[in-house]
Amino acid sequence: QYSFKEVFGTLVVQKELFDVVAKPLVEDLIRGKNGLLFTYGVTGSGKTHTMTGSPGDGGLLPRCLDMIFNSIGPYQAKRFVFKLDDKNGVDVQCEVDALLERQKRDAMPVPKTPSGKRQIDPEFADMINVQDHCKVEEVDEDNVYSVFVSYIEIYNNYIYDLLEEAPFDPIKPKWNNCNTPVRNGDFMPPQSKILREDQNHNMYVTGCTEVEVKSTEEAFEVFWRGQKKRRIANTQLNRESSRSHSVFIIKLAQAPLDADGDNVLQEKEQITLSQLSLVDLAGSERTNRTKAEGNRLREAGNINQSLMTLRTCIEVLRENQMYGTNKMVPYRDSKLTHLFKNYFDGEGKVRMIVCVNPKAEDYEESLQVMRFAEMTQEVEVARPVDRPLCGLTPGRRFRNQAFREELSRKLEMRGGPINGETEEQSVSENFLQNFPPLPSCELLDVNDDQTLPKLIEVLEKRHKLRQMLSEEFAKNVLAFKTMLQEFDSSVVSKENYIQGKLSEKEKTIAGQKTELERLEKKIKTLEYKIEILEKTATIYEEDKRNLQQELESKSQKLQRQASDKRRLEARLQGMVAETTMKWEKECVITCAFIVAAKQLEMQNKLWVKDEKLKQLKAIVTEPKNEKPERPSRERDREKPVQRSVSPSPVPNAPPVRLRHRRSRSAGERWVDHKPPSNLPTETVMQPHVPHAITVAAASEKALAKCDKYMLTHQELASDGEIETKLIKGDVFKTRGGGQAVQFTEIETLKQESPTGRKRRSSPSNPDPPEDAADSEWTDVETRCSVAVEMRAGSALGPGYQHHAQPK
Repeated sequence: QYSFKEVFGTLVVQKELFDVVAKPLVEDLIRGKNGLLFTYGVTGSGKTHTMTGSPGDGGLLPRCLDMIFNSIGPYQAKRFVFKLDDKNGVDVQCEVDALLERQKRDAMPVPKTPSGKRQIDPEFADMINVQDHCKVEEVDEDNVYSVFVSYIEIYNNYIYDLLEEAPFDPIKPKWNNCNTPVRNGDFMPPQSKILREDQNHNMYVTGCTEVEVKSTEEAFEVFWRGQKKRRIANTQLNRESSRSHSVFIIKLAQAPLDADGDNVLQEKEQITLSQLSLVDLAGSERTNRTKAEGNRLREAGNINQSLMTLRTCIEVLRENQMYGTNKMVPYRDSKLTHLFKNYFDGEGKVRMIVCVNPKAEDYEESLQVMRFAEMTQEVEVARPVDRPLCGLTPGRRFRNQAFREELSRKLEMRGGPINGETEEQSVSENFLQNFPPLPSCELLDVNDDQTLPKLIEVLEKRHKLRQMLSEEFAKNVLAFKTMLQEFDSSVVSKENYIQGKLSEKEKTIAGQKTELERLEKKIKTLEYKIEILEKTATIYEEDKRNLQQELESKSQKLQRQASDKRRLEARLQGMVAETTMKWEKECVITCAFIVAAKQLEMQNKLWVKDEKLKQLKAIVTEPKNEKPERPSRERDREKPVQRSVSPSPVPNAPPVRLRHRRSRSAGERWVDHKPPSNLPTETVMQPHVPHAITVAAASEKALAKCDKYMLTHQELASDGEIETKLIKGDVFKTRGGGQAVQFTEIETLKQESPTGRKRRSSPSNPDPPEDAADSEWTDVETRCSVAVEMRAGSALGPGYQHHAQPK
């Protein structure tokens, strides 16, 4: 959706469009202000129809002309009183010079100015037959006016004069010295007009034909003459497509009358020149729709380029106005924008009519046109134009007319000239008419005494009357001088008072203008800051959304990494447990081999010691006269030493804090570890632990359910009896999540036969029995084996550790 100041439907009439859009521009033109009106739209959208109209329904151009001449008709100056120069200025001529100029032009075989008395061309008679009689109110009747029109077109970025009398030739190709066209297809531009800048920084076309017109018919006839020369062509979208931008310029020159209200004031500074430009832009078009080729394609490219430059200039003006910047407006990129540079700089009011074709094929292009037109509404660069003050009394024209009417009436009453054809009489003639008539001065007789005295008497009366009138005149002159002096003093005082008031008002106005400018600058600055803040807020919101999205993605990534880490930790834990179990098995096997080797070595050493001890015993126990017998090794081999089947203690186990406490079995859960190699003792006293879990091999599952551990270990004592050891310990959890046992005490259960072991005999008994020697020897073996294998009673104490293998 796009917003505009006024939207007209498809059934709108030309009068309604003129009243809303063009009428204010004509009113400003007569008040001395410039105006620009142009139609803009896609090709075939009705721009030329809006500007020119149709038979029976004139467009904006004929209605503007009709309103101008309806308003200034009675106040128009005679031809050539105003004369345009070649520098976009205007001069004023006296009546004699204007008359000579008119006579000179009338003597030419072909008059340049169309005659208003000729019959109107029926081709456009219906277009200018406007019955509205619209006019501007409050026209200054003390001014005289003259209207000048010119008509130009901008074709392929060149300016041509459509009112030029020279033959209008189309563009011709460039020819080389061989009288053949150049192969590259370049074209030589025709003689075009040049844009220049006058002393008031207004752009104008040098050498352009400007015709003075006195009626709507004359002005429209000039327009129609140039319209026939305008370039049009047939395209796929429009049968009569305009291939150039046409500009119809109406200039209005006005100057005040002199103090008498008869002639134009001969002061160039008092002349006001205003102009109204009516522009019919060529329509923007897409070559893929028009199927243009050759010259048509080149024309379309230049048309679109000039319209794009116009759009760029409007955008830069809008940016400079809204943000307070001072960017250079690219007026010179196109002749169209360069010509109307002063309008965009604020030297007049600009109105644009956007023509839209409701065809579906033009939808996208129409959107672009309306978007640009909506943007142009925000550009406001108009500045007030100060008109020169002449300082003459208003109403001079009507007073002069009233004086002439009264003078003609009085002359008619006296029998003088009628209908204003009077001869001005001198003051002396009017003065002599008031004296008494002179008598006849003819002397026919020498003796005539009456004629001369009568003449003398009449002359004396006339002399007295003249003296009286002279005195009265002198008195009146003196009184009039006094009145004039009083009037001058009052006028001077009033002028001083008015000047003081005006200076005060001007100071107040200047202060208010300064305050307004300051406030406007402040408003622009605040608007610019607000826009910057809005943009900053938008950027921050966008950054916030991006950061939130990034945070969400990072959170998801962290969650995935955490889950991957947990899976990796579980995998590593499994690998560590598996590796630990593997190394524990390898360590157990290695330790078993090392222990077996050490046991074999110690057995060999013990065998040697046993042999030596037996020899020593035999020497000690045998009588001196008897020869000692060597003990048989076969006897020793019959009684092999049984090794414990329970796992041997870890040689590098850390020292354990010694605890000396009694067994407490009540209320605790125990793991009763009984290896399958144990033999039943069939004794009356059996170790019994209530609420115990009996296992053949220690496991992590069983240890996790209990807090006490007991290992039942059996081995053959030195006396040949089975000795049972209950190795007890506490179960605790390790940092790796497994279970460990710290041994605290060992209980030894031993079964003895009352006849299997005898007390030692005293040293005085020379013949100790053989059993006693065996008992002593057995005690020595037991002590040696206990000391070597670090069992109960050794230097390391009863502390052991037993680690269960994790799953």
